[in-house]
Amino acid sequence: MTKPFSLLNEIESEDGQPSHLKKSKIISLLKKKFDFENSHLRSSNSKDKGILAKCFGYFAPDQAKELGIYPYFKEIEEIDGCHVSIDGKQAISISTNNYLGLSQHSRVIAAARDALEKFGIGCTGSRFLNGTFNLHKTLERELSSFLNREDTIVMSTGFQANQGTIGCLLGRKDVAFSDRENHASIYEGCGVAPGKTVRYHHNDMDHLEYYLKKYSDVEGKIIVTDSIFSMSGDIANLPAIVKLARDYNANVMVDEAHGLGVMGENGKGVASYYNLEDEIDIYMGTFSKSLGSIGGFISAKSKITEFVRHKASAFIFTAALPPASVAGVIASLDVMINEPQRIDKLRENTAYIKRGFFDMGFQVNNNSIPIVPIKIGEEALTLYLNRLLFDDGVFAGVAVSPVVPPLNAMIRTSYTSSHDKKDLDKVLGSFKKLGTKLGIIPK
Repeated sequence: MTKPFSLLNEIESEDGQPSHLKKSKIISLLKKKFDFENSHLRSSNSKDKGILAKCFGYFAPDQAKELGIYPYFKEIEEIDGCHVSIDGKQAISISTNNYLGLSQHSRVIAAARDALEKFGIGCTGSRFLNGTFNLHKTLERELSSFLNREDTIVMSTGFQANQGTIGCLLGRKDVAFSDRENHASIYEGCGVAPGKTVRYHHNDMDHLEYYLKKYSDVEGKIIVTDSIFSMSGDIANLPAIVKLARDYNANVMVDEAHGLGVMGENGKGVASYYNLEDEIDIYMGTFSKSLGSIGGFISAKSKITEFVRHKASAFIFTAALPPASVAGVIASLDVMINEPQRIDKLRENTAYIKRGFFDMGFQVNNNSIPIVPIKIGEEALTLYLNRLLFDDGVFAGVAVSPVVPPLNAMIRTSYTSSHDKKDLDKVLGSFKKLGTKLGIIPK
């Protein structure tokens, strides 16, 4: 791995200057080397024409790699709970969505191994034809029972669950109302559907109502929202959304990808937390977060699932989820239900880390969600901080434009029940040391 450039040493070593001045000087030096936004927007210098010219004129990743601050596609060589090995270096991972630490649970691994030996590594076909195994149906029944739903469809990814469901439900004369910070899979689903989509301001119920009034004459209306927003860690205002849906005769679809295993009774999600399960028409969830595997699902009334099962292209025309993954999820769901101490530990860790960040001067959400974005703002500074964190033994995620708006870059951190107090103290210590060094927080 390339070493990060060292031109900041002089500035970083200066003591006594106000933190905001130090930060400004560092940003100025960084941007001389790497102007992130312009690097992404700069037009191609290639003389070539055609659809591929943009590819050969795209240098932002190359520049970041040369400076040693490129944060993506790091190769994890080993993993042990929340600890990873990358390039032979040990680090505490705070970039995972494995909230309950179930991906390496002994029962989960044993179940996956048994299914692997019995069925092989894949289904070699779609659920629609030869890819429905008894394991898929078992998981669907288990999820339906757990969530008190009539029926469930297990799909190959959470992305496909959203894309396929919305894509086949949103008809030409229908309107979808989508929070601006919803996951990309929701917007992909809206994009492939023939209906209209309007985006209301994030968690702004007045703006949502404005659009509901505007389209009040439309018969087919559905409000689609994340329950927990993956970048900000905000919680959707489901009580208000449900009320508006009643007032304006709209249906509600909730993406509980980050809510499952985190909130509600036994980890049933945000709808359960607010006691609104009966008010949600379509429950969407994933297996790649709290359940530690891969895949997605929707749960709803059986007439809804039967329609989606026969109409959703993202379901019909893709290979079924491998048996080992399905068996692992079945075991994970059972562990989540019968080991509630994991959720308790997750919430304890979340409260501890948020208090630590708050005390040192970072702004964090005052909720129980284990997604804790550390907002830096300027992209190059965020990438530089992320690299320094890794060098200090902390493996974090980073979100820059277009994942977040320009100049709203963040270190996206998330926590699990596998972290212990020693891990969390190490993370807090690194952020404090480097945050003061770069002028991000007061010394």
